[in-house]
Amino acid sequence: MKIAVLSRNKHLYSTRRLVEAASARGHECIVIDHSKCYVGIRQGQPSIHYKGHDIADIDAIIPRIGASVTFYGSAIVRQFEVMNVISANPSQAITRSRDKLRCMQILSGAGLGLPITGFARTASDVDDLISMVGGTPLVIKLLEGTQGVGVVLAETKKAASSVIEAFYGLGNNILIQEYIKEAKGSDIRAFVVDGKVVGAMKRTAKEGEFRSNLHRGGTAEVVKLTRKERETAVAAAKAMGLTVAGVDMLPSDRGPLILEVNSSPGLEGIETATHKDIASEIIKYLERQYEVKQLLKPIVKRKIKKESKL
Repeated sequence: MKIAVLSRNKHLYSTRRLVEAASARGHECIVIDHSKCYVGIRQGQPSIHYKGHDIADIDAIIPRIGASVTFYGSAIVRQFEVMNVISANPSQAITRSRDKLRCMQILSGAGLGLPITGFARTASDVDDLISMVGGTPLVIKLLEGTQGVGVVLAETKKAASSVIEAFYGLGNNILIQEYIKEAKGSDIRAFVVDGKVVGAMKRTAKEGEFRSNLHRGGTAEVVKLTRKERETAVAAAKAMGLTVAGVDMLPSDRGPLILEVNSSPGLEGIETATHKDIASEIIKYLERQYEVKQLLKPIVKRKIKKESKL
């Protein structure tokens, strides 16, 4: 296969590992900056151009779409899909997962465990929102935040009101979320590929911090998931429509609670903690999809030929 990793930085660990894994399995793998791609929309002839050339020879893509370019990046993924190119994650699922509120609504509808979450538009609803999530302490999150940025722990009602009003005053959309005390600053990242957990790690916040993100100085160690945690991670990825996903969960007294489902989960932390070749699991998924596509080709051709005689 010819595989393209859609990434804005070829030097990132995750991008490098995917290229290495694809090459090791005998595939040609290139890195394409999706922010520099542009599309041609024409009846029956969709196209994608990159650096002045039509790229029509790609068999599969692995989207590594950053949060700041979600709209444009997902549009490029969608164009590849229109051109019948295999994608590690569907464009619609990527867009879905990037909207924290939409993600929570989908997971809630699927009956999966979540921290109690509130969402409102005006500061006049603050008191009821705080009461809704069980009072303080509580967590306030920017809808567009990533890697722990825009996440605040409010210890008191006065502090929560001030932070919420400040965010609203700046025109930001936020979520107010129940604080899970028993998690003790730790969460679990389960890496799901094609409906199977291929690796899991426990992330613990550094001293004096409640956010366990590795980008915020948290540490990671391999962890063995309980049956419930494994089932929850797989069900969350399925509900979001993601084939490759990082599912973040908090351990709680009422079972695992999902914090986020990431469509472009980093590989460095999970591979370092588990010593597993997660990148190759993603390539193997693409191989399986390519084999199915090749098997279906004769059937599609026969169907088109038969229809053309009618």
